[in-house]
Amino acid sequence: MSSDKCKKIEVLTMKKRLIGSICLFLAACIWGGMYVVSKYILEFISPITLVWIRYAIAFVVLFLILMFFNYKKGCKVVIKKKDWLLIAWIGFIGYFISICLQFMGTKLSDAHMGSLITASTPVFVIIFARFILKELFTKKKIISLILATFGVIIVIGLDSMFMKHLLGNIILVGAAVTWALLSVYVKIASKRFDSLIITTYAMLFALIFTTPLMLMQHNNFTLILNNRNLIFGIIYLGVVSTAGAFFLWNKGIELMDAGIGSLFLFFQPVTGSIFGWLYLNEQLTFGFFIGGILIVIAVAIATTGADN
Repeated sequence: MSSDKCKKIEVLTMKKRLIGSICLFLAACIWGGMYVVSKYILEFISPITLVWIRYAIAFVVLFLILMFFNYKKGCKVVIKKKDWLLIAWIGFIGYFISICLQFMGTKLSDAHMGSLITASTPVFVIIFARFILKELFTKKKIISLILATFGVIIVIGLDSMFMKHLLGNIILVGAAVTWALLSVYVKIASKRFDSLIITTYAMLFALIFTTPLMLMQHNNFTLILNNRNLIFGIIYLGVVSTAGAFFLWNKGIELMDAGIGSLFLFFQPVTGSIFGWLYLNEQLTFGFFIGGILIVIAVAIATTGADN
């Protein structure tokens, strides 16, 4: 292979990695800021109902965008039965099971511990990616993972009441594991389909799985319709935090190594702390800045240069 061709491949790889990094960073930042809006909305409606509404809005938005692009291309992608099963699995294990476990675990534990345990997701992604995707354990991945983990612990802090909330914390670990599986299977699906297709139809299946639970809730939709702030908040969660962020996450995982890409989840508690400081008058400690710097260094190590 000529040196010019090698350089072109290297430039293309770097470009894909840069775009993937931007997508993953934006997704993590959006999810980190979602806490502020959700905190307000959850005072009026149940968590499951909020998830269902988010998914309903997100699916409609994504489906319309998908139809528009199909119309522009003048073609329609054919999805085979085995591929439908894969997409349904992504919707079930990630958007349904993982999110439900996250809500259940946080209710039985606390939001503080929930953020810390959920941030352990990259550990499971790297493990699953090794055995399912055959991605290698590299020094960069291990060093980055250790640095970022310490960074998150410093930002959030350790909970001395871990054993008191043992059941909730175990459920939260389940949420982290299932989201890691989502990321790995999205990587598999992205070899066959564009991220927009995967996100749109996985969202549809998640909506189907969530509907029975939503119908069991006691909901007052009149209250929602009569509150303009609630409507705007729900639209934001559905369009930006769900349709937008889920697509960005899947696109980022498509463009780069799943194990490395998962490290961007460590930015979620950092941005959550910043938004909490801006809008909820929460305090930023010295540890926040130290931990944040460690996370930035960890992700920079993982995403720059060749893997080794």
